[in-house]
Formats: sequence, structure tokens, C-alpha cells
Amino acid sequence: MPSTLVHVSLALLIAAGLLGSEFDGRSVAVVAAATALPDLDVALEPILSGAHRSVGHTVLLPAILLVALAADLRRGPDSVLRRRYGDRGVLLASTAVVCLFGAGIVPDLVVGGINVFYPIHDAFYTVDGRLFYSTDRGWVQTFVDLSPDEPDARRTTSNFDFRTVLDAEPTLGVEQSGSGGGGGGSQRTERLFPVAMTGFRAWLLPLAAFVAGTRLWRARRATDG
Repeated sequence: MPSTLVHVSLALLIAAGLLGSEFDGRSVAVVAAATALPDLDVALEPILSGAHRSVGHTVLLPAILLVALAADLRRGPDSVLRRRYGDRGVLLASTAVVCLFGAGIVPDLVVGGINVFYPIHDAFYTVDGRLFYSTDRGWVQTFVDLSPDEPDARRTTSNFDFRTVLDAEPTLGVEQSGSGGGGGGSQRTERLFPVAMTGFRAWLLPLAAFVAGTRLWRARRATDG
């Protein structure tokens, strides 16, 4: 699954394109915090099984924030956000919501899945597949499966949860410790703290660091000049 660092890296690339001249250290902090927010639901796993990718990854979260933002801006001059932070605050808040959804939630939707409408509808969904044109078969897509679901196959918080950093599981590929074959050894366990689990995600980290670092350097030069 994408790590929080991968989520934030993608968010920085989005923010660099959307914020323009407003891209600075403070905006980076706001965008990074908003993007990392969904992954905080992992802390609820000990008290609510299946909370990860449910509580914080529901699309209802950015939807509520977007509605609240739109309602405030419709007040015009009386907008709390605009009065307190001006046009910069409006742009930054909008970008943070976009990054929360586009970089914090959607990548998990396409890699492993999320509980899309939790808590209104408890079911994990994954958007994954292929779309291509074949000279033999024409257009082929596997993103939308129209076959009926088997009731027992549906993933919910009651029968499914993702492995998180809180879970200690047997180390893969490592035999039991201890000498001899008497079975007196103990199984080694590990906790995983993912950084980049594929080559593509690993490339996002230095790419985002380069883009964000360059933009921050240019912003500082413009300020000092």
C-alpha cells in the first residue's frame, strides 16, 4: 500500500501546480498535514477493527469539507476564511481539500481499496483494472465489474482489516530461530513501516522533493530580492 510519504509526495506535486506563487513553507506544511490526515485512522485500530482505510478514508470527509468551504465562500465579504486569511487562505484551503482527496484518499482506492462511504455504507471498494484497445477484441476495460457480488465475498469492517504498523506478524521467509529440529525455537515477528513498496512510488519521493525544494528556493529568492 502507498506509504504516507508517497501520499505527501504526490500532494506536493499537486500543490506546486495549483498554488503558484503562494507555494511556500507554510503552504507545504498545511498541504502535507491535510494529506496525511486520512492515515491517522490507523490509531483507531486497537479499539475499532477495520478503522484503517475506513474512518479517515471515506469520501464523505472531503465532501463535507468541500461543502463547508463552499458555504463559507458564498457569504461573500462575510466569509470567515476570506476575512481572516484573504485570497491566499481561500486558495490554500481549496488546495488542501484537493490534496486530501486526490493524494490522501484516491491512491489507496486504487491500491488495495478503501471503505468509500463509511459509515453510511460499510464496504471496501477497489478501483483497479486495465483499459486498452485490441485489434482483436476492440476496447477492453476491467475497471468496472458488472457481475453480481457474492454476499460472503464483500469486505467490511467486521470481516476485514489492513495490516498496519501496529500489527506484529511472522517474518516472511525467515525460519524459526533456535538450533536443532526439536521445535524449541520461536517464530520471529516484524512490524512494517512502509516507505516505498514499488519502484514507481520510490521515484515519487525524490521527484517531489526536487520539485518542492526548487519551488521553495525560488520563492525565497523572490522574497529576498
